[in-house]
Amino acid sequence: MVVLTMPVLTQSSFFCGVPVISLLEPDSGTLLVRACEDLGFFKVTNHGIPMELIARLEEEAMQFFALPAADKELAGKANPFGYGSKSIGSNGDLGWVEYLLMEITSKPLSMDFLQKASASSFRSALNEYILEVRNLSRRILELMAQGLGIEPSDVFSKLVMDGESDSMLRLNHYPPCPMLQELNGFMTGFGEHTDPQIISVLRSNNTAGLEITLRDGSWVPVLPDQESFFINVGDSLQVLTNGRFRSVKHRVLANALKSRLSMIYFGGPPPGERLAPLPLLMAEGEQSQYREFTWCEYKSCAYKTVLADNRLDRFHK
Repeated sequence: MVVLTMPVLTQSSFFCGVPVISLLEPDSGTLLVRACEDLGFFKVTNHGIPMELIARLEEEAMQFFALPAADKELAGKANPFGYGSKSIGSNGDLGWVEYLLMEITSKPLSMDFLQKASASSFRSALNEYILEVRNLSRRILELMAQGLGIEPSDVFSKLVMDGESDSMLRLNHYPPCPMLQELNGFMTGFGEHTDPQIISVLRSNNTAGLEITLRDGSWVPVLPDQESFFINVGDSLQVLTNGRFRSVKHRVLANALKSRLSMIYFGGPPPGERLAPLPLLMAEGEQSQYREFTWCEYKSCAYKTVLADNRLDRFHK
């Protein structure tokens, strides 16, 4: 991991163009669609998830990451689910990060280390949070369908709410990197990538580090907000909308002084779900940009690539 120089961020350095959408606004569906078309990334407020639950899970997660390495490794080596450190995936990607990746099914979490009595409060917070964030993703996806004026309203949300949906929860911990202060530089915490699923629901603490790309390819830092949720359009949603919605490329940079904790829910479709642009979203004579493929096929492709690869290139017609 190479340290590169960069200017010190001030409040005015952060990108001010991230759409902020209250889910209580009457026209929130229209605003969501516009944000998905313009940036593929936005922030939602009035989301309804109790702050007490968010704070409880964050505390439990930080207690887990504060454990000795040997204790954390009892969660199992990430393959892909479990505990990982520095190494991201199996294709050589590295980052200043440790993480816990969990498979989300219609059943409560069943990882062995979470069944221990000592992990009961962590397990309880995780299961409650997953229920809440899944429902938030459903709500957002249904508002998107309403904003697009398509029926039924669950055309997107049914894919992530299905009993066989292939979804994940990822807890990313980026420890402070003191060497950066001495060198006035930056180090990659999590390398640039797009998310392959339908939707990503991100909550992080009040530590900067997240950056997204704009349409001109430039990187801009996102001001943290620990009371709201950031939403990413995933590759699968880009396909379903025939490119109308944009899957945003993003990355995380390490922080010199402060620890960053991110909790990301990835809402994915069932493994056998066939993905292709929805005919009801295509104008007369409009051609599909993508060949049809299953989520299992796309996921398999994603696991064989490095983070920065454009996976969708392989599925363009």
